[in-house]
Amino acid sequence: MTATAPPTSVAAARSESRWRRVAGPAAAIGTLGLATLALHVRDPHQAGAWGFCPSAAMGVYCPGCGGLRAVNDLTNGDLGAAATSNLLLVVLLPVAVVLLGRWAWDRWTGTVREPHPRVRRTFLWSLAAVAVVFVVLRNLPGSWLAP
Repeated sequence: MTATAPPTSVAAARSESRWRRVAGPAAAIGTLGLATLALHVRDPHQAGAWGFCPSAAMGVYCPGCGGLRAVNDLTNGDLGAAATSNLLLVVLLPVAVVLLGRWAWDRWTGTVREPHPRVRRTFLWSLAAVAVVFVVLRNLPGSWLAP
């Protein structure tokens, strides 16, 4: 008997059934869709509708503060109000949609992409730097970025 090499990740990904491959993206898209629907139905602009934000209660606006209100505003077609609630979310939402769509498409077609570690690291560090700058700017006294 001869030993055979284990299948490569590309071959293993393509040998899996299509429905099994897309289970992760489908679950993520479904969960995000349900959360968006819930935010449309139950308005987060009303105090206490979704609980309270611990960082805002301490007087610090985190990068996510106003995100629920921004999603609600977007579901109502009010881009201006959404940008006032959380500009970072409004700017990064198209990027997230493209990345989620690419993930779903790659899983559907059986494509395996492995980005270079340097590209991934640069993207994540850049995102973290933008979030830190956003937090600093929105917490300045009188800042128009505050939710």
